[in-house]
Amino acid sequence: MKYVCEMLQINYPIIQGGMGNISNAQLTSAVSEAGGLGTIGCGTMTPDEVEQIILQTKKLTDKNFAINIAINVSPYTKELIDLVIKYRIPIVSLSAGNPVPFIPTLHENGVKVIVLVASVKHAQKAEAAGADILVAEGFEAAGINSSLELTTFTLIPQIVKNVKLPVIAAGGIGDGKGFAAALMLGASGVQIGTRLIATKEAPFHDNYKQSLVNASDTETIIVGRSVGMLRRMLKTPYSMKLEENEREGMTLVQYGEMTTEKKHVMGAVEGDLENGFINSGQIAGLIDEISSVKDLFEKMMKDANLQMCKTSRELELLMKK
Repeated sequence: MKYVCEMLQINYPIIQGGMGNISNAQLTSAVSEAGGLGTIGCGTMTPDEVEQIILQTKKLTDKNFAINIAINVSPYTKELIDLVIKYRIPIVSLSAGNPVPFIPTLHENGVKVIVLVASVKHAQKAEAAGADILVAEGFEAAGINSSLELTTFTLIPQIVKNVKLPVIAAGGIGDGKGFAAALMLGASGVQIGTRLIATKEAPFHDNYKQSLVNASDTETIIVGRSVGMLRRMLKTPYSMKLEENEREGMTLVQYGEMTTEKKHVMGAVEGDLENGFINSGQIAGLIDEISSVKDLFEKMMKDANLQMCKTSRELELLMKK
């Protein structure tokens, strides 16, 4: 943990997941101000749009923050990397594509590179390419998901066993116990997304936040299996309609039209759950309040420490028998 914190110059080994086109300066800066690593997810936004968020974030915090570039999602990968270099962004996370062509340029400009992976094979390739940190994301995570469907509990220890880089756990983590579990699996920190939606600083519609607070443990669904484009959403009128359309048969083009970033913005920012969708990880059932990011992080760290101390004491007693 200490190594990751020192490398990224953060207080807590907690990274904000990339949120694509609903990314914003308010939440990114709040995460960094609270001691974690805030992240601007570029999604399909134009370089001009991302540049405005970078400038706004820099006004709100002087702490480190990262840029997430989804390589095969964004049509502007090269231009976004140019923005990173122009504004001296110290950290970039690369996902949804081959990071190999971009790592040398980023390193030459003093940028630390985090690579999102979903299998041991991907992790080893990223390590060989020169990645500084890996984020291993399990199938419990929100939004676009890996077709490999490996859970966090199985994925993290296998990747940790097969690489030497620090591994950050993502997917199904949103509280102190989840944080402690990730560390016990060998992770050096965590990446969270869904839990940050339900925070005071997150400028998302109250319909989104309250849907998470009210969610039970079975409130998420996976769509897109029939077309090979998996995404985890919260159950809403729109996502249920999408699921029904998929059962009846739909093309990749039709699926794409129903899962555009515009539809995501309609649900998450505008609160229109009849005509837009909202992403959610499986930890939705654990969310029961809307707190500040600072309070959330402090509670996660405290609860993780308490859980590990409790477990350590219980193990010591068992070993003495």
